[in-house]
Amino acid sequence: MRRLWRQVSQRRQRQFFGLLVLMVFGALAEAATLGALLPFLARIANPETVGGQSFLARQLAGFRLTGSSDSLLGLTVLFSVVAIVAGAVRILLTWATNSYVFSLGHEVGVTVYDRVLRQPYNYHVSRNSSSVLAALRQVQAITAGVMLPLLQSISGIIIGVFVVAALFILSSIITFVIFAGFGAVYLAMSLVIRKHLKQNARIIASAQAEGIRSVQEGLGGIRDVIINDTQPYFLSRYSELDLRLQRANATNALAASAPRFAIEAAGMVIIAALAYFLIIRSNNAGEVLPILGTFVLGAQRLLPSMQLVYGNWALILSNLAGAEVVLQALEAPLGPEWNEPPARRLPFEQAIILKDVSFRYASDQPPILEGFNLKIPKGTKVGFVGKTGSGKSTTVDLIMGLLEPTSGAIEIDGQTLDGATRRAWQRQIAHVPQSIFLADASIADNIAFGIDPARTDHERVRSAAQQAALADFIESLPQGYETRVGERGVRLSGGQRQRIGIARALYKQASVLVFDEATSALDMETEAAVMEAIRELPTDLTILIIAHRLTTVESCDEIVTLEHRQPHISTTTGGQIA
Repeated sequence: MRRLWRQVSQRRQRQFFGLLVLMVFGALAEAATLGALLPFLARIANPETVGGQSFLARQLAGFRLTGSSDSLLGLTVLFSVVAIVAGAVRILLTWATNSYVFSLGHEVGVTVYDRVLRQPYNYHVSRNSSSVLAALRQVQAITAGVMLPLLQSISGIIIGVFVVAALFILSSIITFVIFAGFGAVYLAMSLVIRKHLKQNARIIASAQAEGIRSVQEGLGGIRDVIINDTQPYFLSRYSELDLRLQRANATNALAASAPRFAIEAAGMVIIAALAYFLIIRSNNAGEVLPILGTFVLGAQRLLPSMQLVYGNWALILSNLAGAEVVLQALEAPLGPEWNEPPARRLPFEQAIILKDVSFRYASDQPPILEGFNLKIPKGTKVGFVGKTGSGKSTTVDLIMGLLEPTSGAIEIDGQTLDGATRRAWQRQIAHVPQSIFLADASIADNIAFGIDPARTDHERVRSAAQQAALADFIESLPQGYETRVGERGVRLSGGQRQRIGIARALYKQASVLVFDEATSALDMETEAAVMEAIRELPTDLTILIIAHRLTTVESCDEIVTLEHRQPHISTTTGGQIA
């Protein structure tokens, strides 16, 4: 809980203490209800009894309600007002608690997503996206399964303390017997099920994450699933995980609610024994009724609080593993570029220089690049070719600031690319990957991807589409730029999707364009058309093209050939190896 508290903003921490004050008022109102009930019942059972309540008699006298009927009216009004106030405070407390918890849950969810989005690139490539989805899903689980139960438990404990204190003043021995009896039942139950709840918490967190991954794999490869008739495999796998999840949830629900029935039975036995004890002791029903009625109401207030605390304790234990997933996401360290404000602008007027750059993904893995030196003047088109695994994409990822060199340096106009300059540099880069992600939105929204539609510059969208040789196609559509492309662009051809990717890069108006095997999945005719669009781009742009084939980069000013796991490179100019 301390770890979660450290992630809560100061504003929410202040609200939490305000909520505690409201909880105390609620508990005082509950205790006041018991205090008003005793003389009320005493007056009903024995009209002369209220005269013995000196404090109450003075209060009634102040309102001139000392007669037999007047005192009954005064006690009736007093008890009714206190009960109404107590109910109103409980309603207000419930509203405030739920508003606070779900507002806090919203903040935690947004913070988790923000934290994940700002992680370094190697964080994302080393993890399955299902783990991120699981963390976001677990935010809802800890909102309803940890934070809300925790606050409800605190409220229940405060109310319980005040109720027990009020009953203790009435009779310390009876209160001790009742409280000890109820407490013993809950303690015994908690010792029995604690281990099972923790085990189920791990099962639930694991089954949820694996279930999300199973669905992603089944839907992500839906073509192969249909063609290979493997629906039964994915369905069986999901069914097994979901069954494991639901069984754990069912066990937790039983563990949280079962003690209530034992406590209700024990409560009736204790109240019956209390009535017997009081009547035998006093042999006067008029004296017994007020005390018995007050303890019955006290038990009626105390038992729900005890059950709430116990049930919430079980619920919190069953969600601790999920809370750990969320806390790990919240506590994940950010890259150095997020620990200080970015430079407003990183000038790029001369060249990108790689000086003795070496890189490896992990200390126990061989280097991908070693002693790598390269100069890319501004306004040149540079092609990177080589076999799979030779380091083409790694080199460009280093240039884009997605990865950091293990040793050596990358300079932009003589300024080292580091945590202070990385974000400013990335503002000047646009990237066109092999597989273009398209949202199920309009063509305009996909070109201006990540921009609020209300802030989209439509002239800029049309200009980018024109440069990408896409405008004629878009304008031939009935809805033009507002045509929806379908999920992942299923309504478009491969070439059209790549052109939207190029238009998206051009919309950014970056000074460096990176094409990461952007045409490798296209047929030769479509690839030639896309490359023609690239050749027609403004000459002041610096263009980096990653490809498997020399023919793809033959129009580049310079070609860099990388050999798989070799520290040396060969450079060619004009399509001829130097």
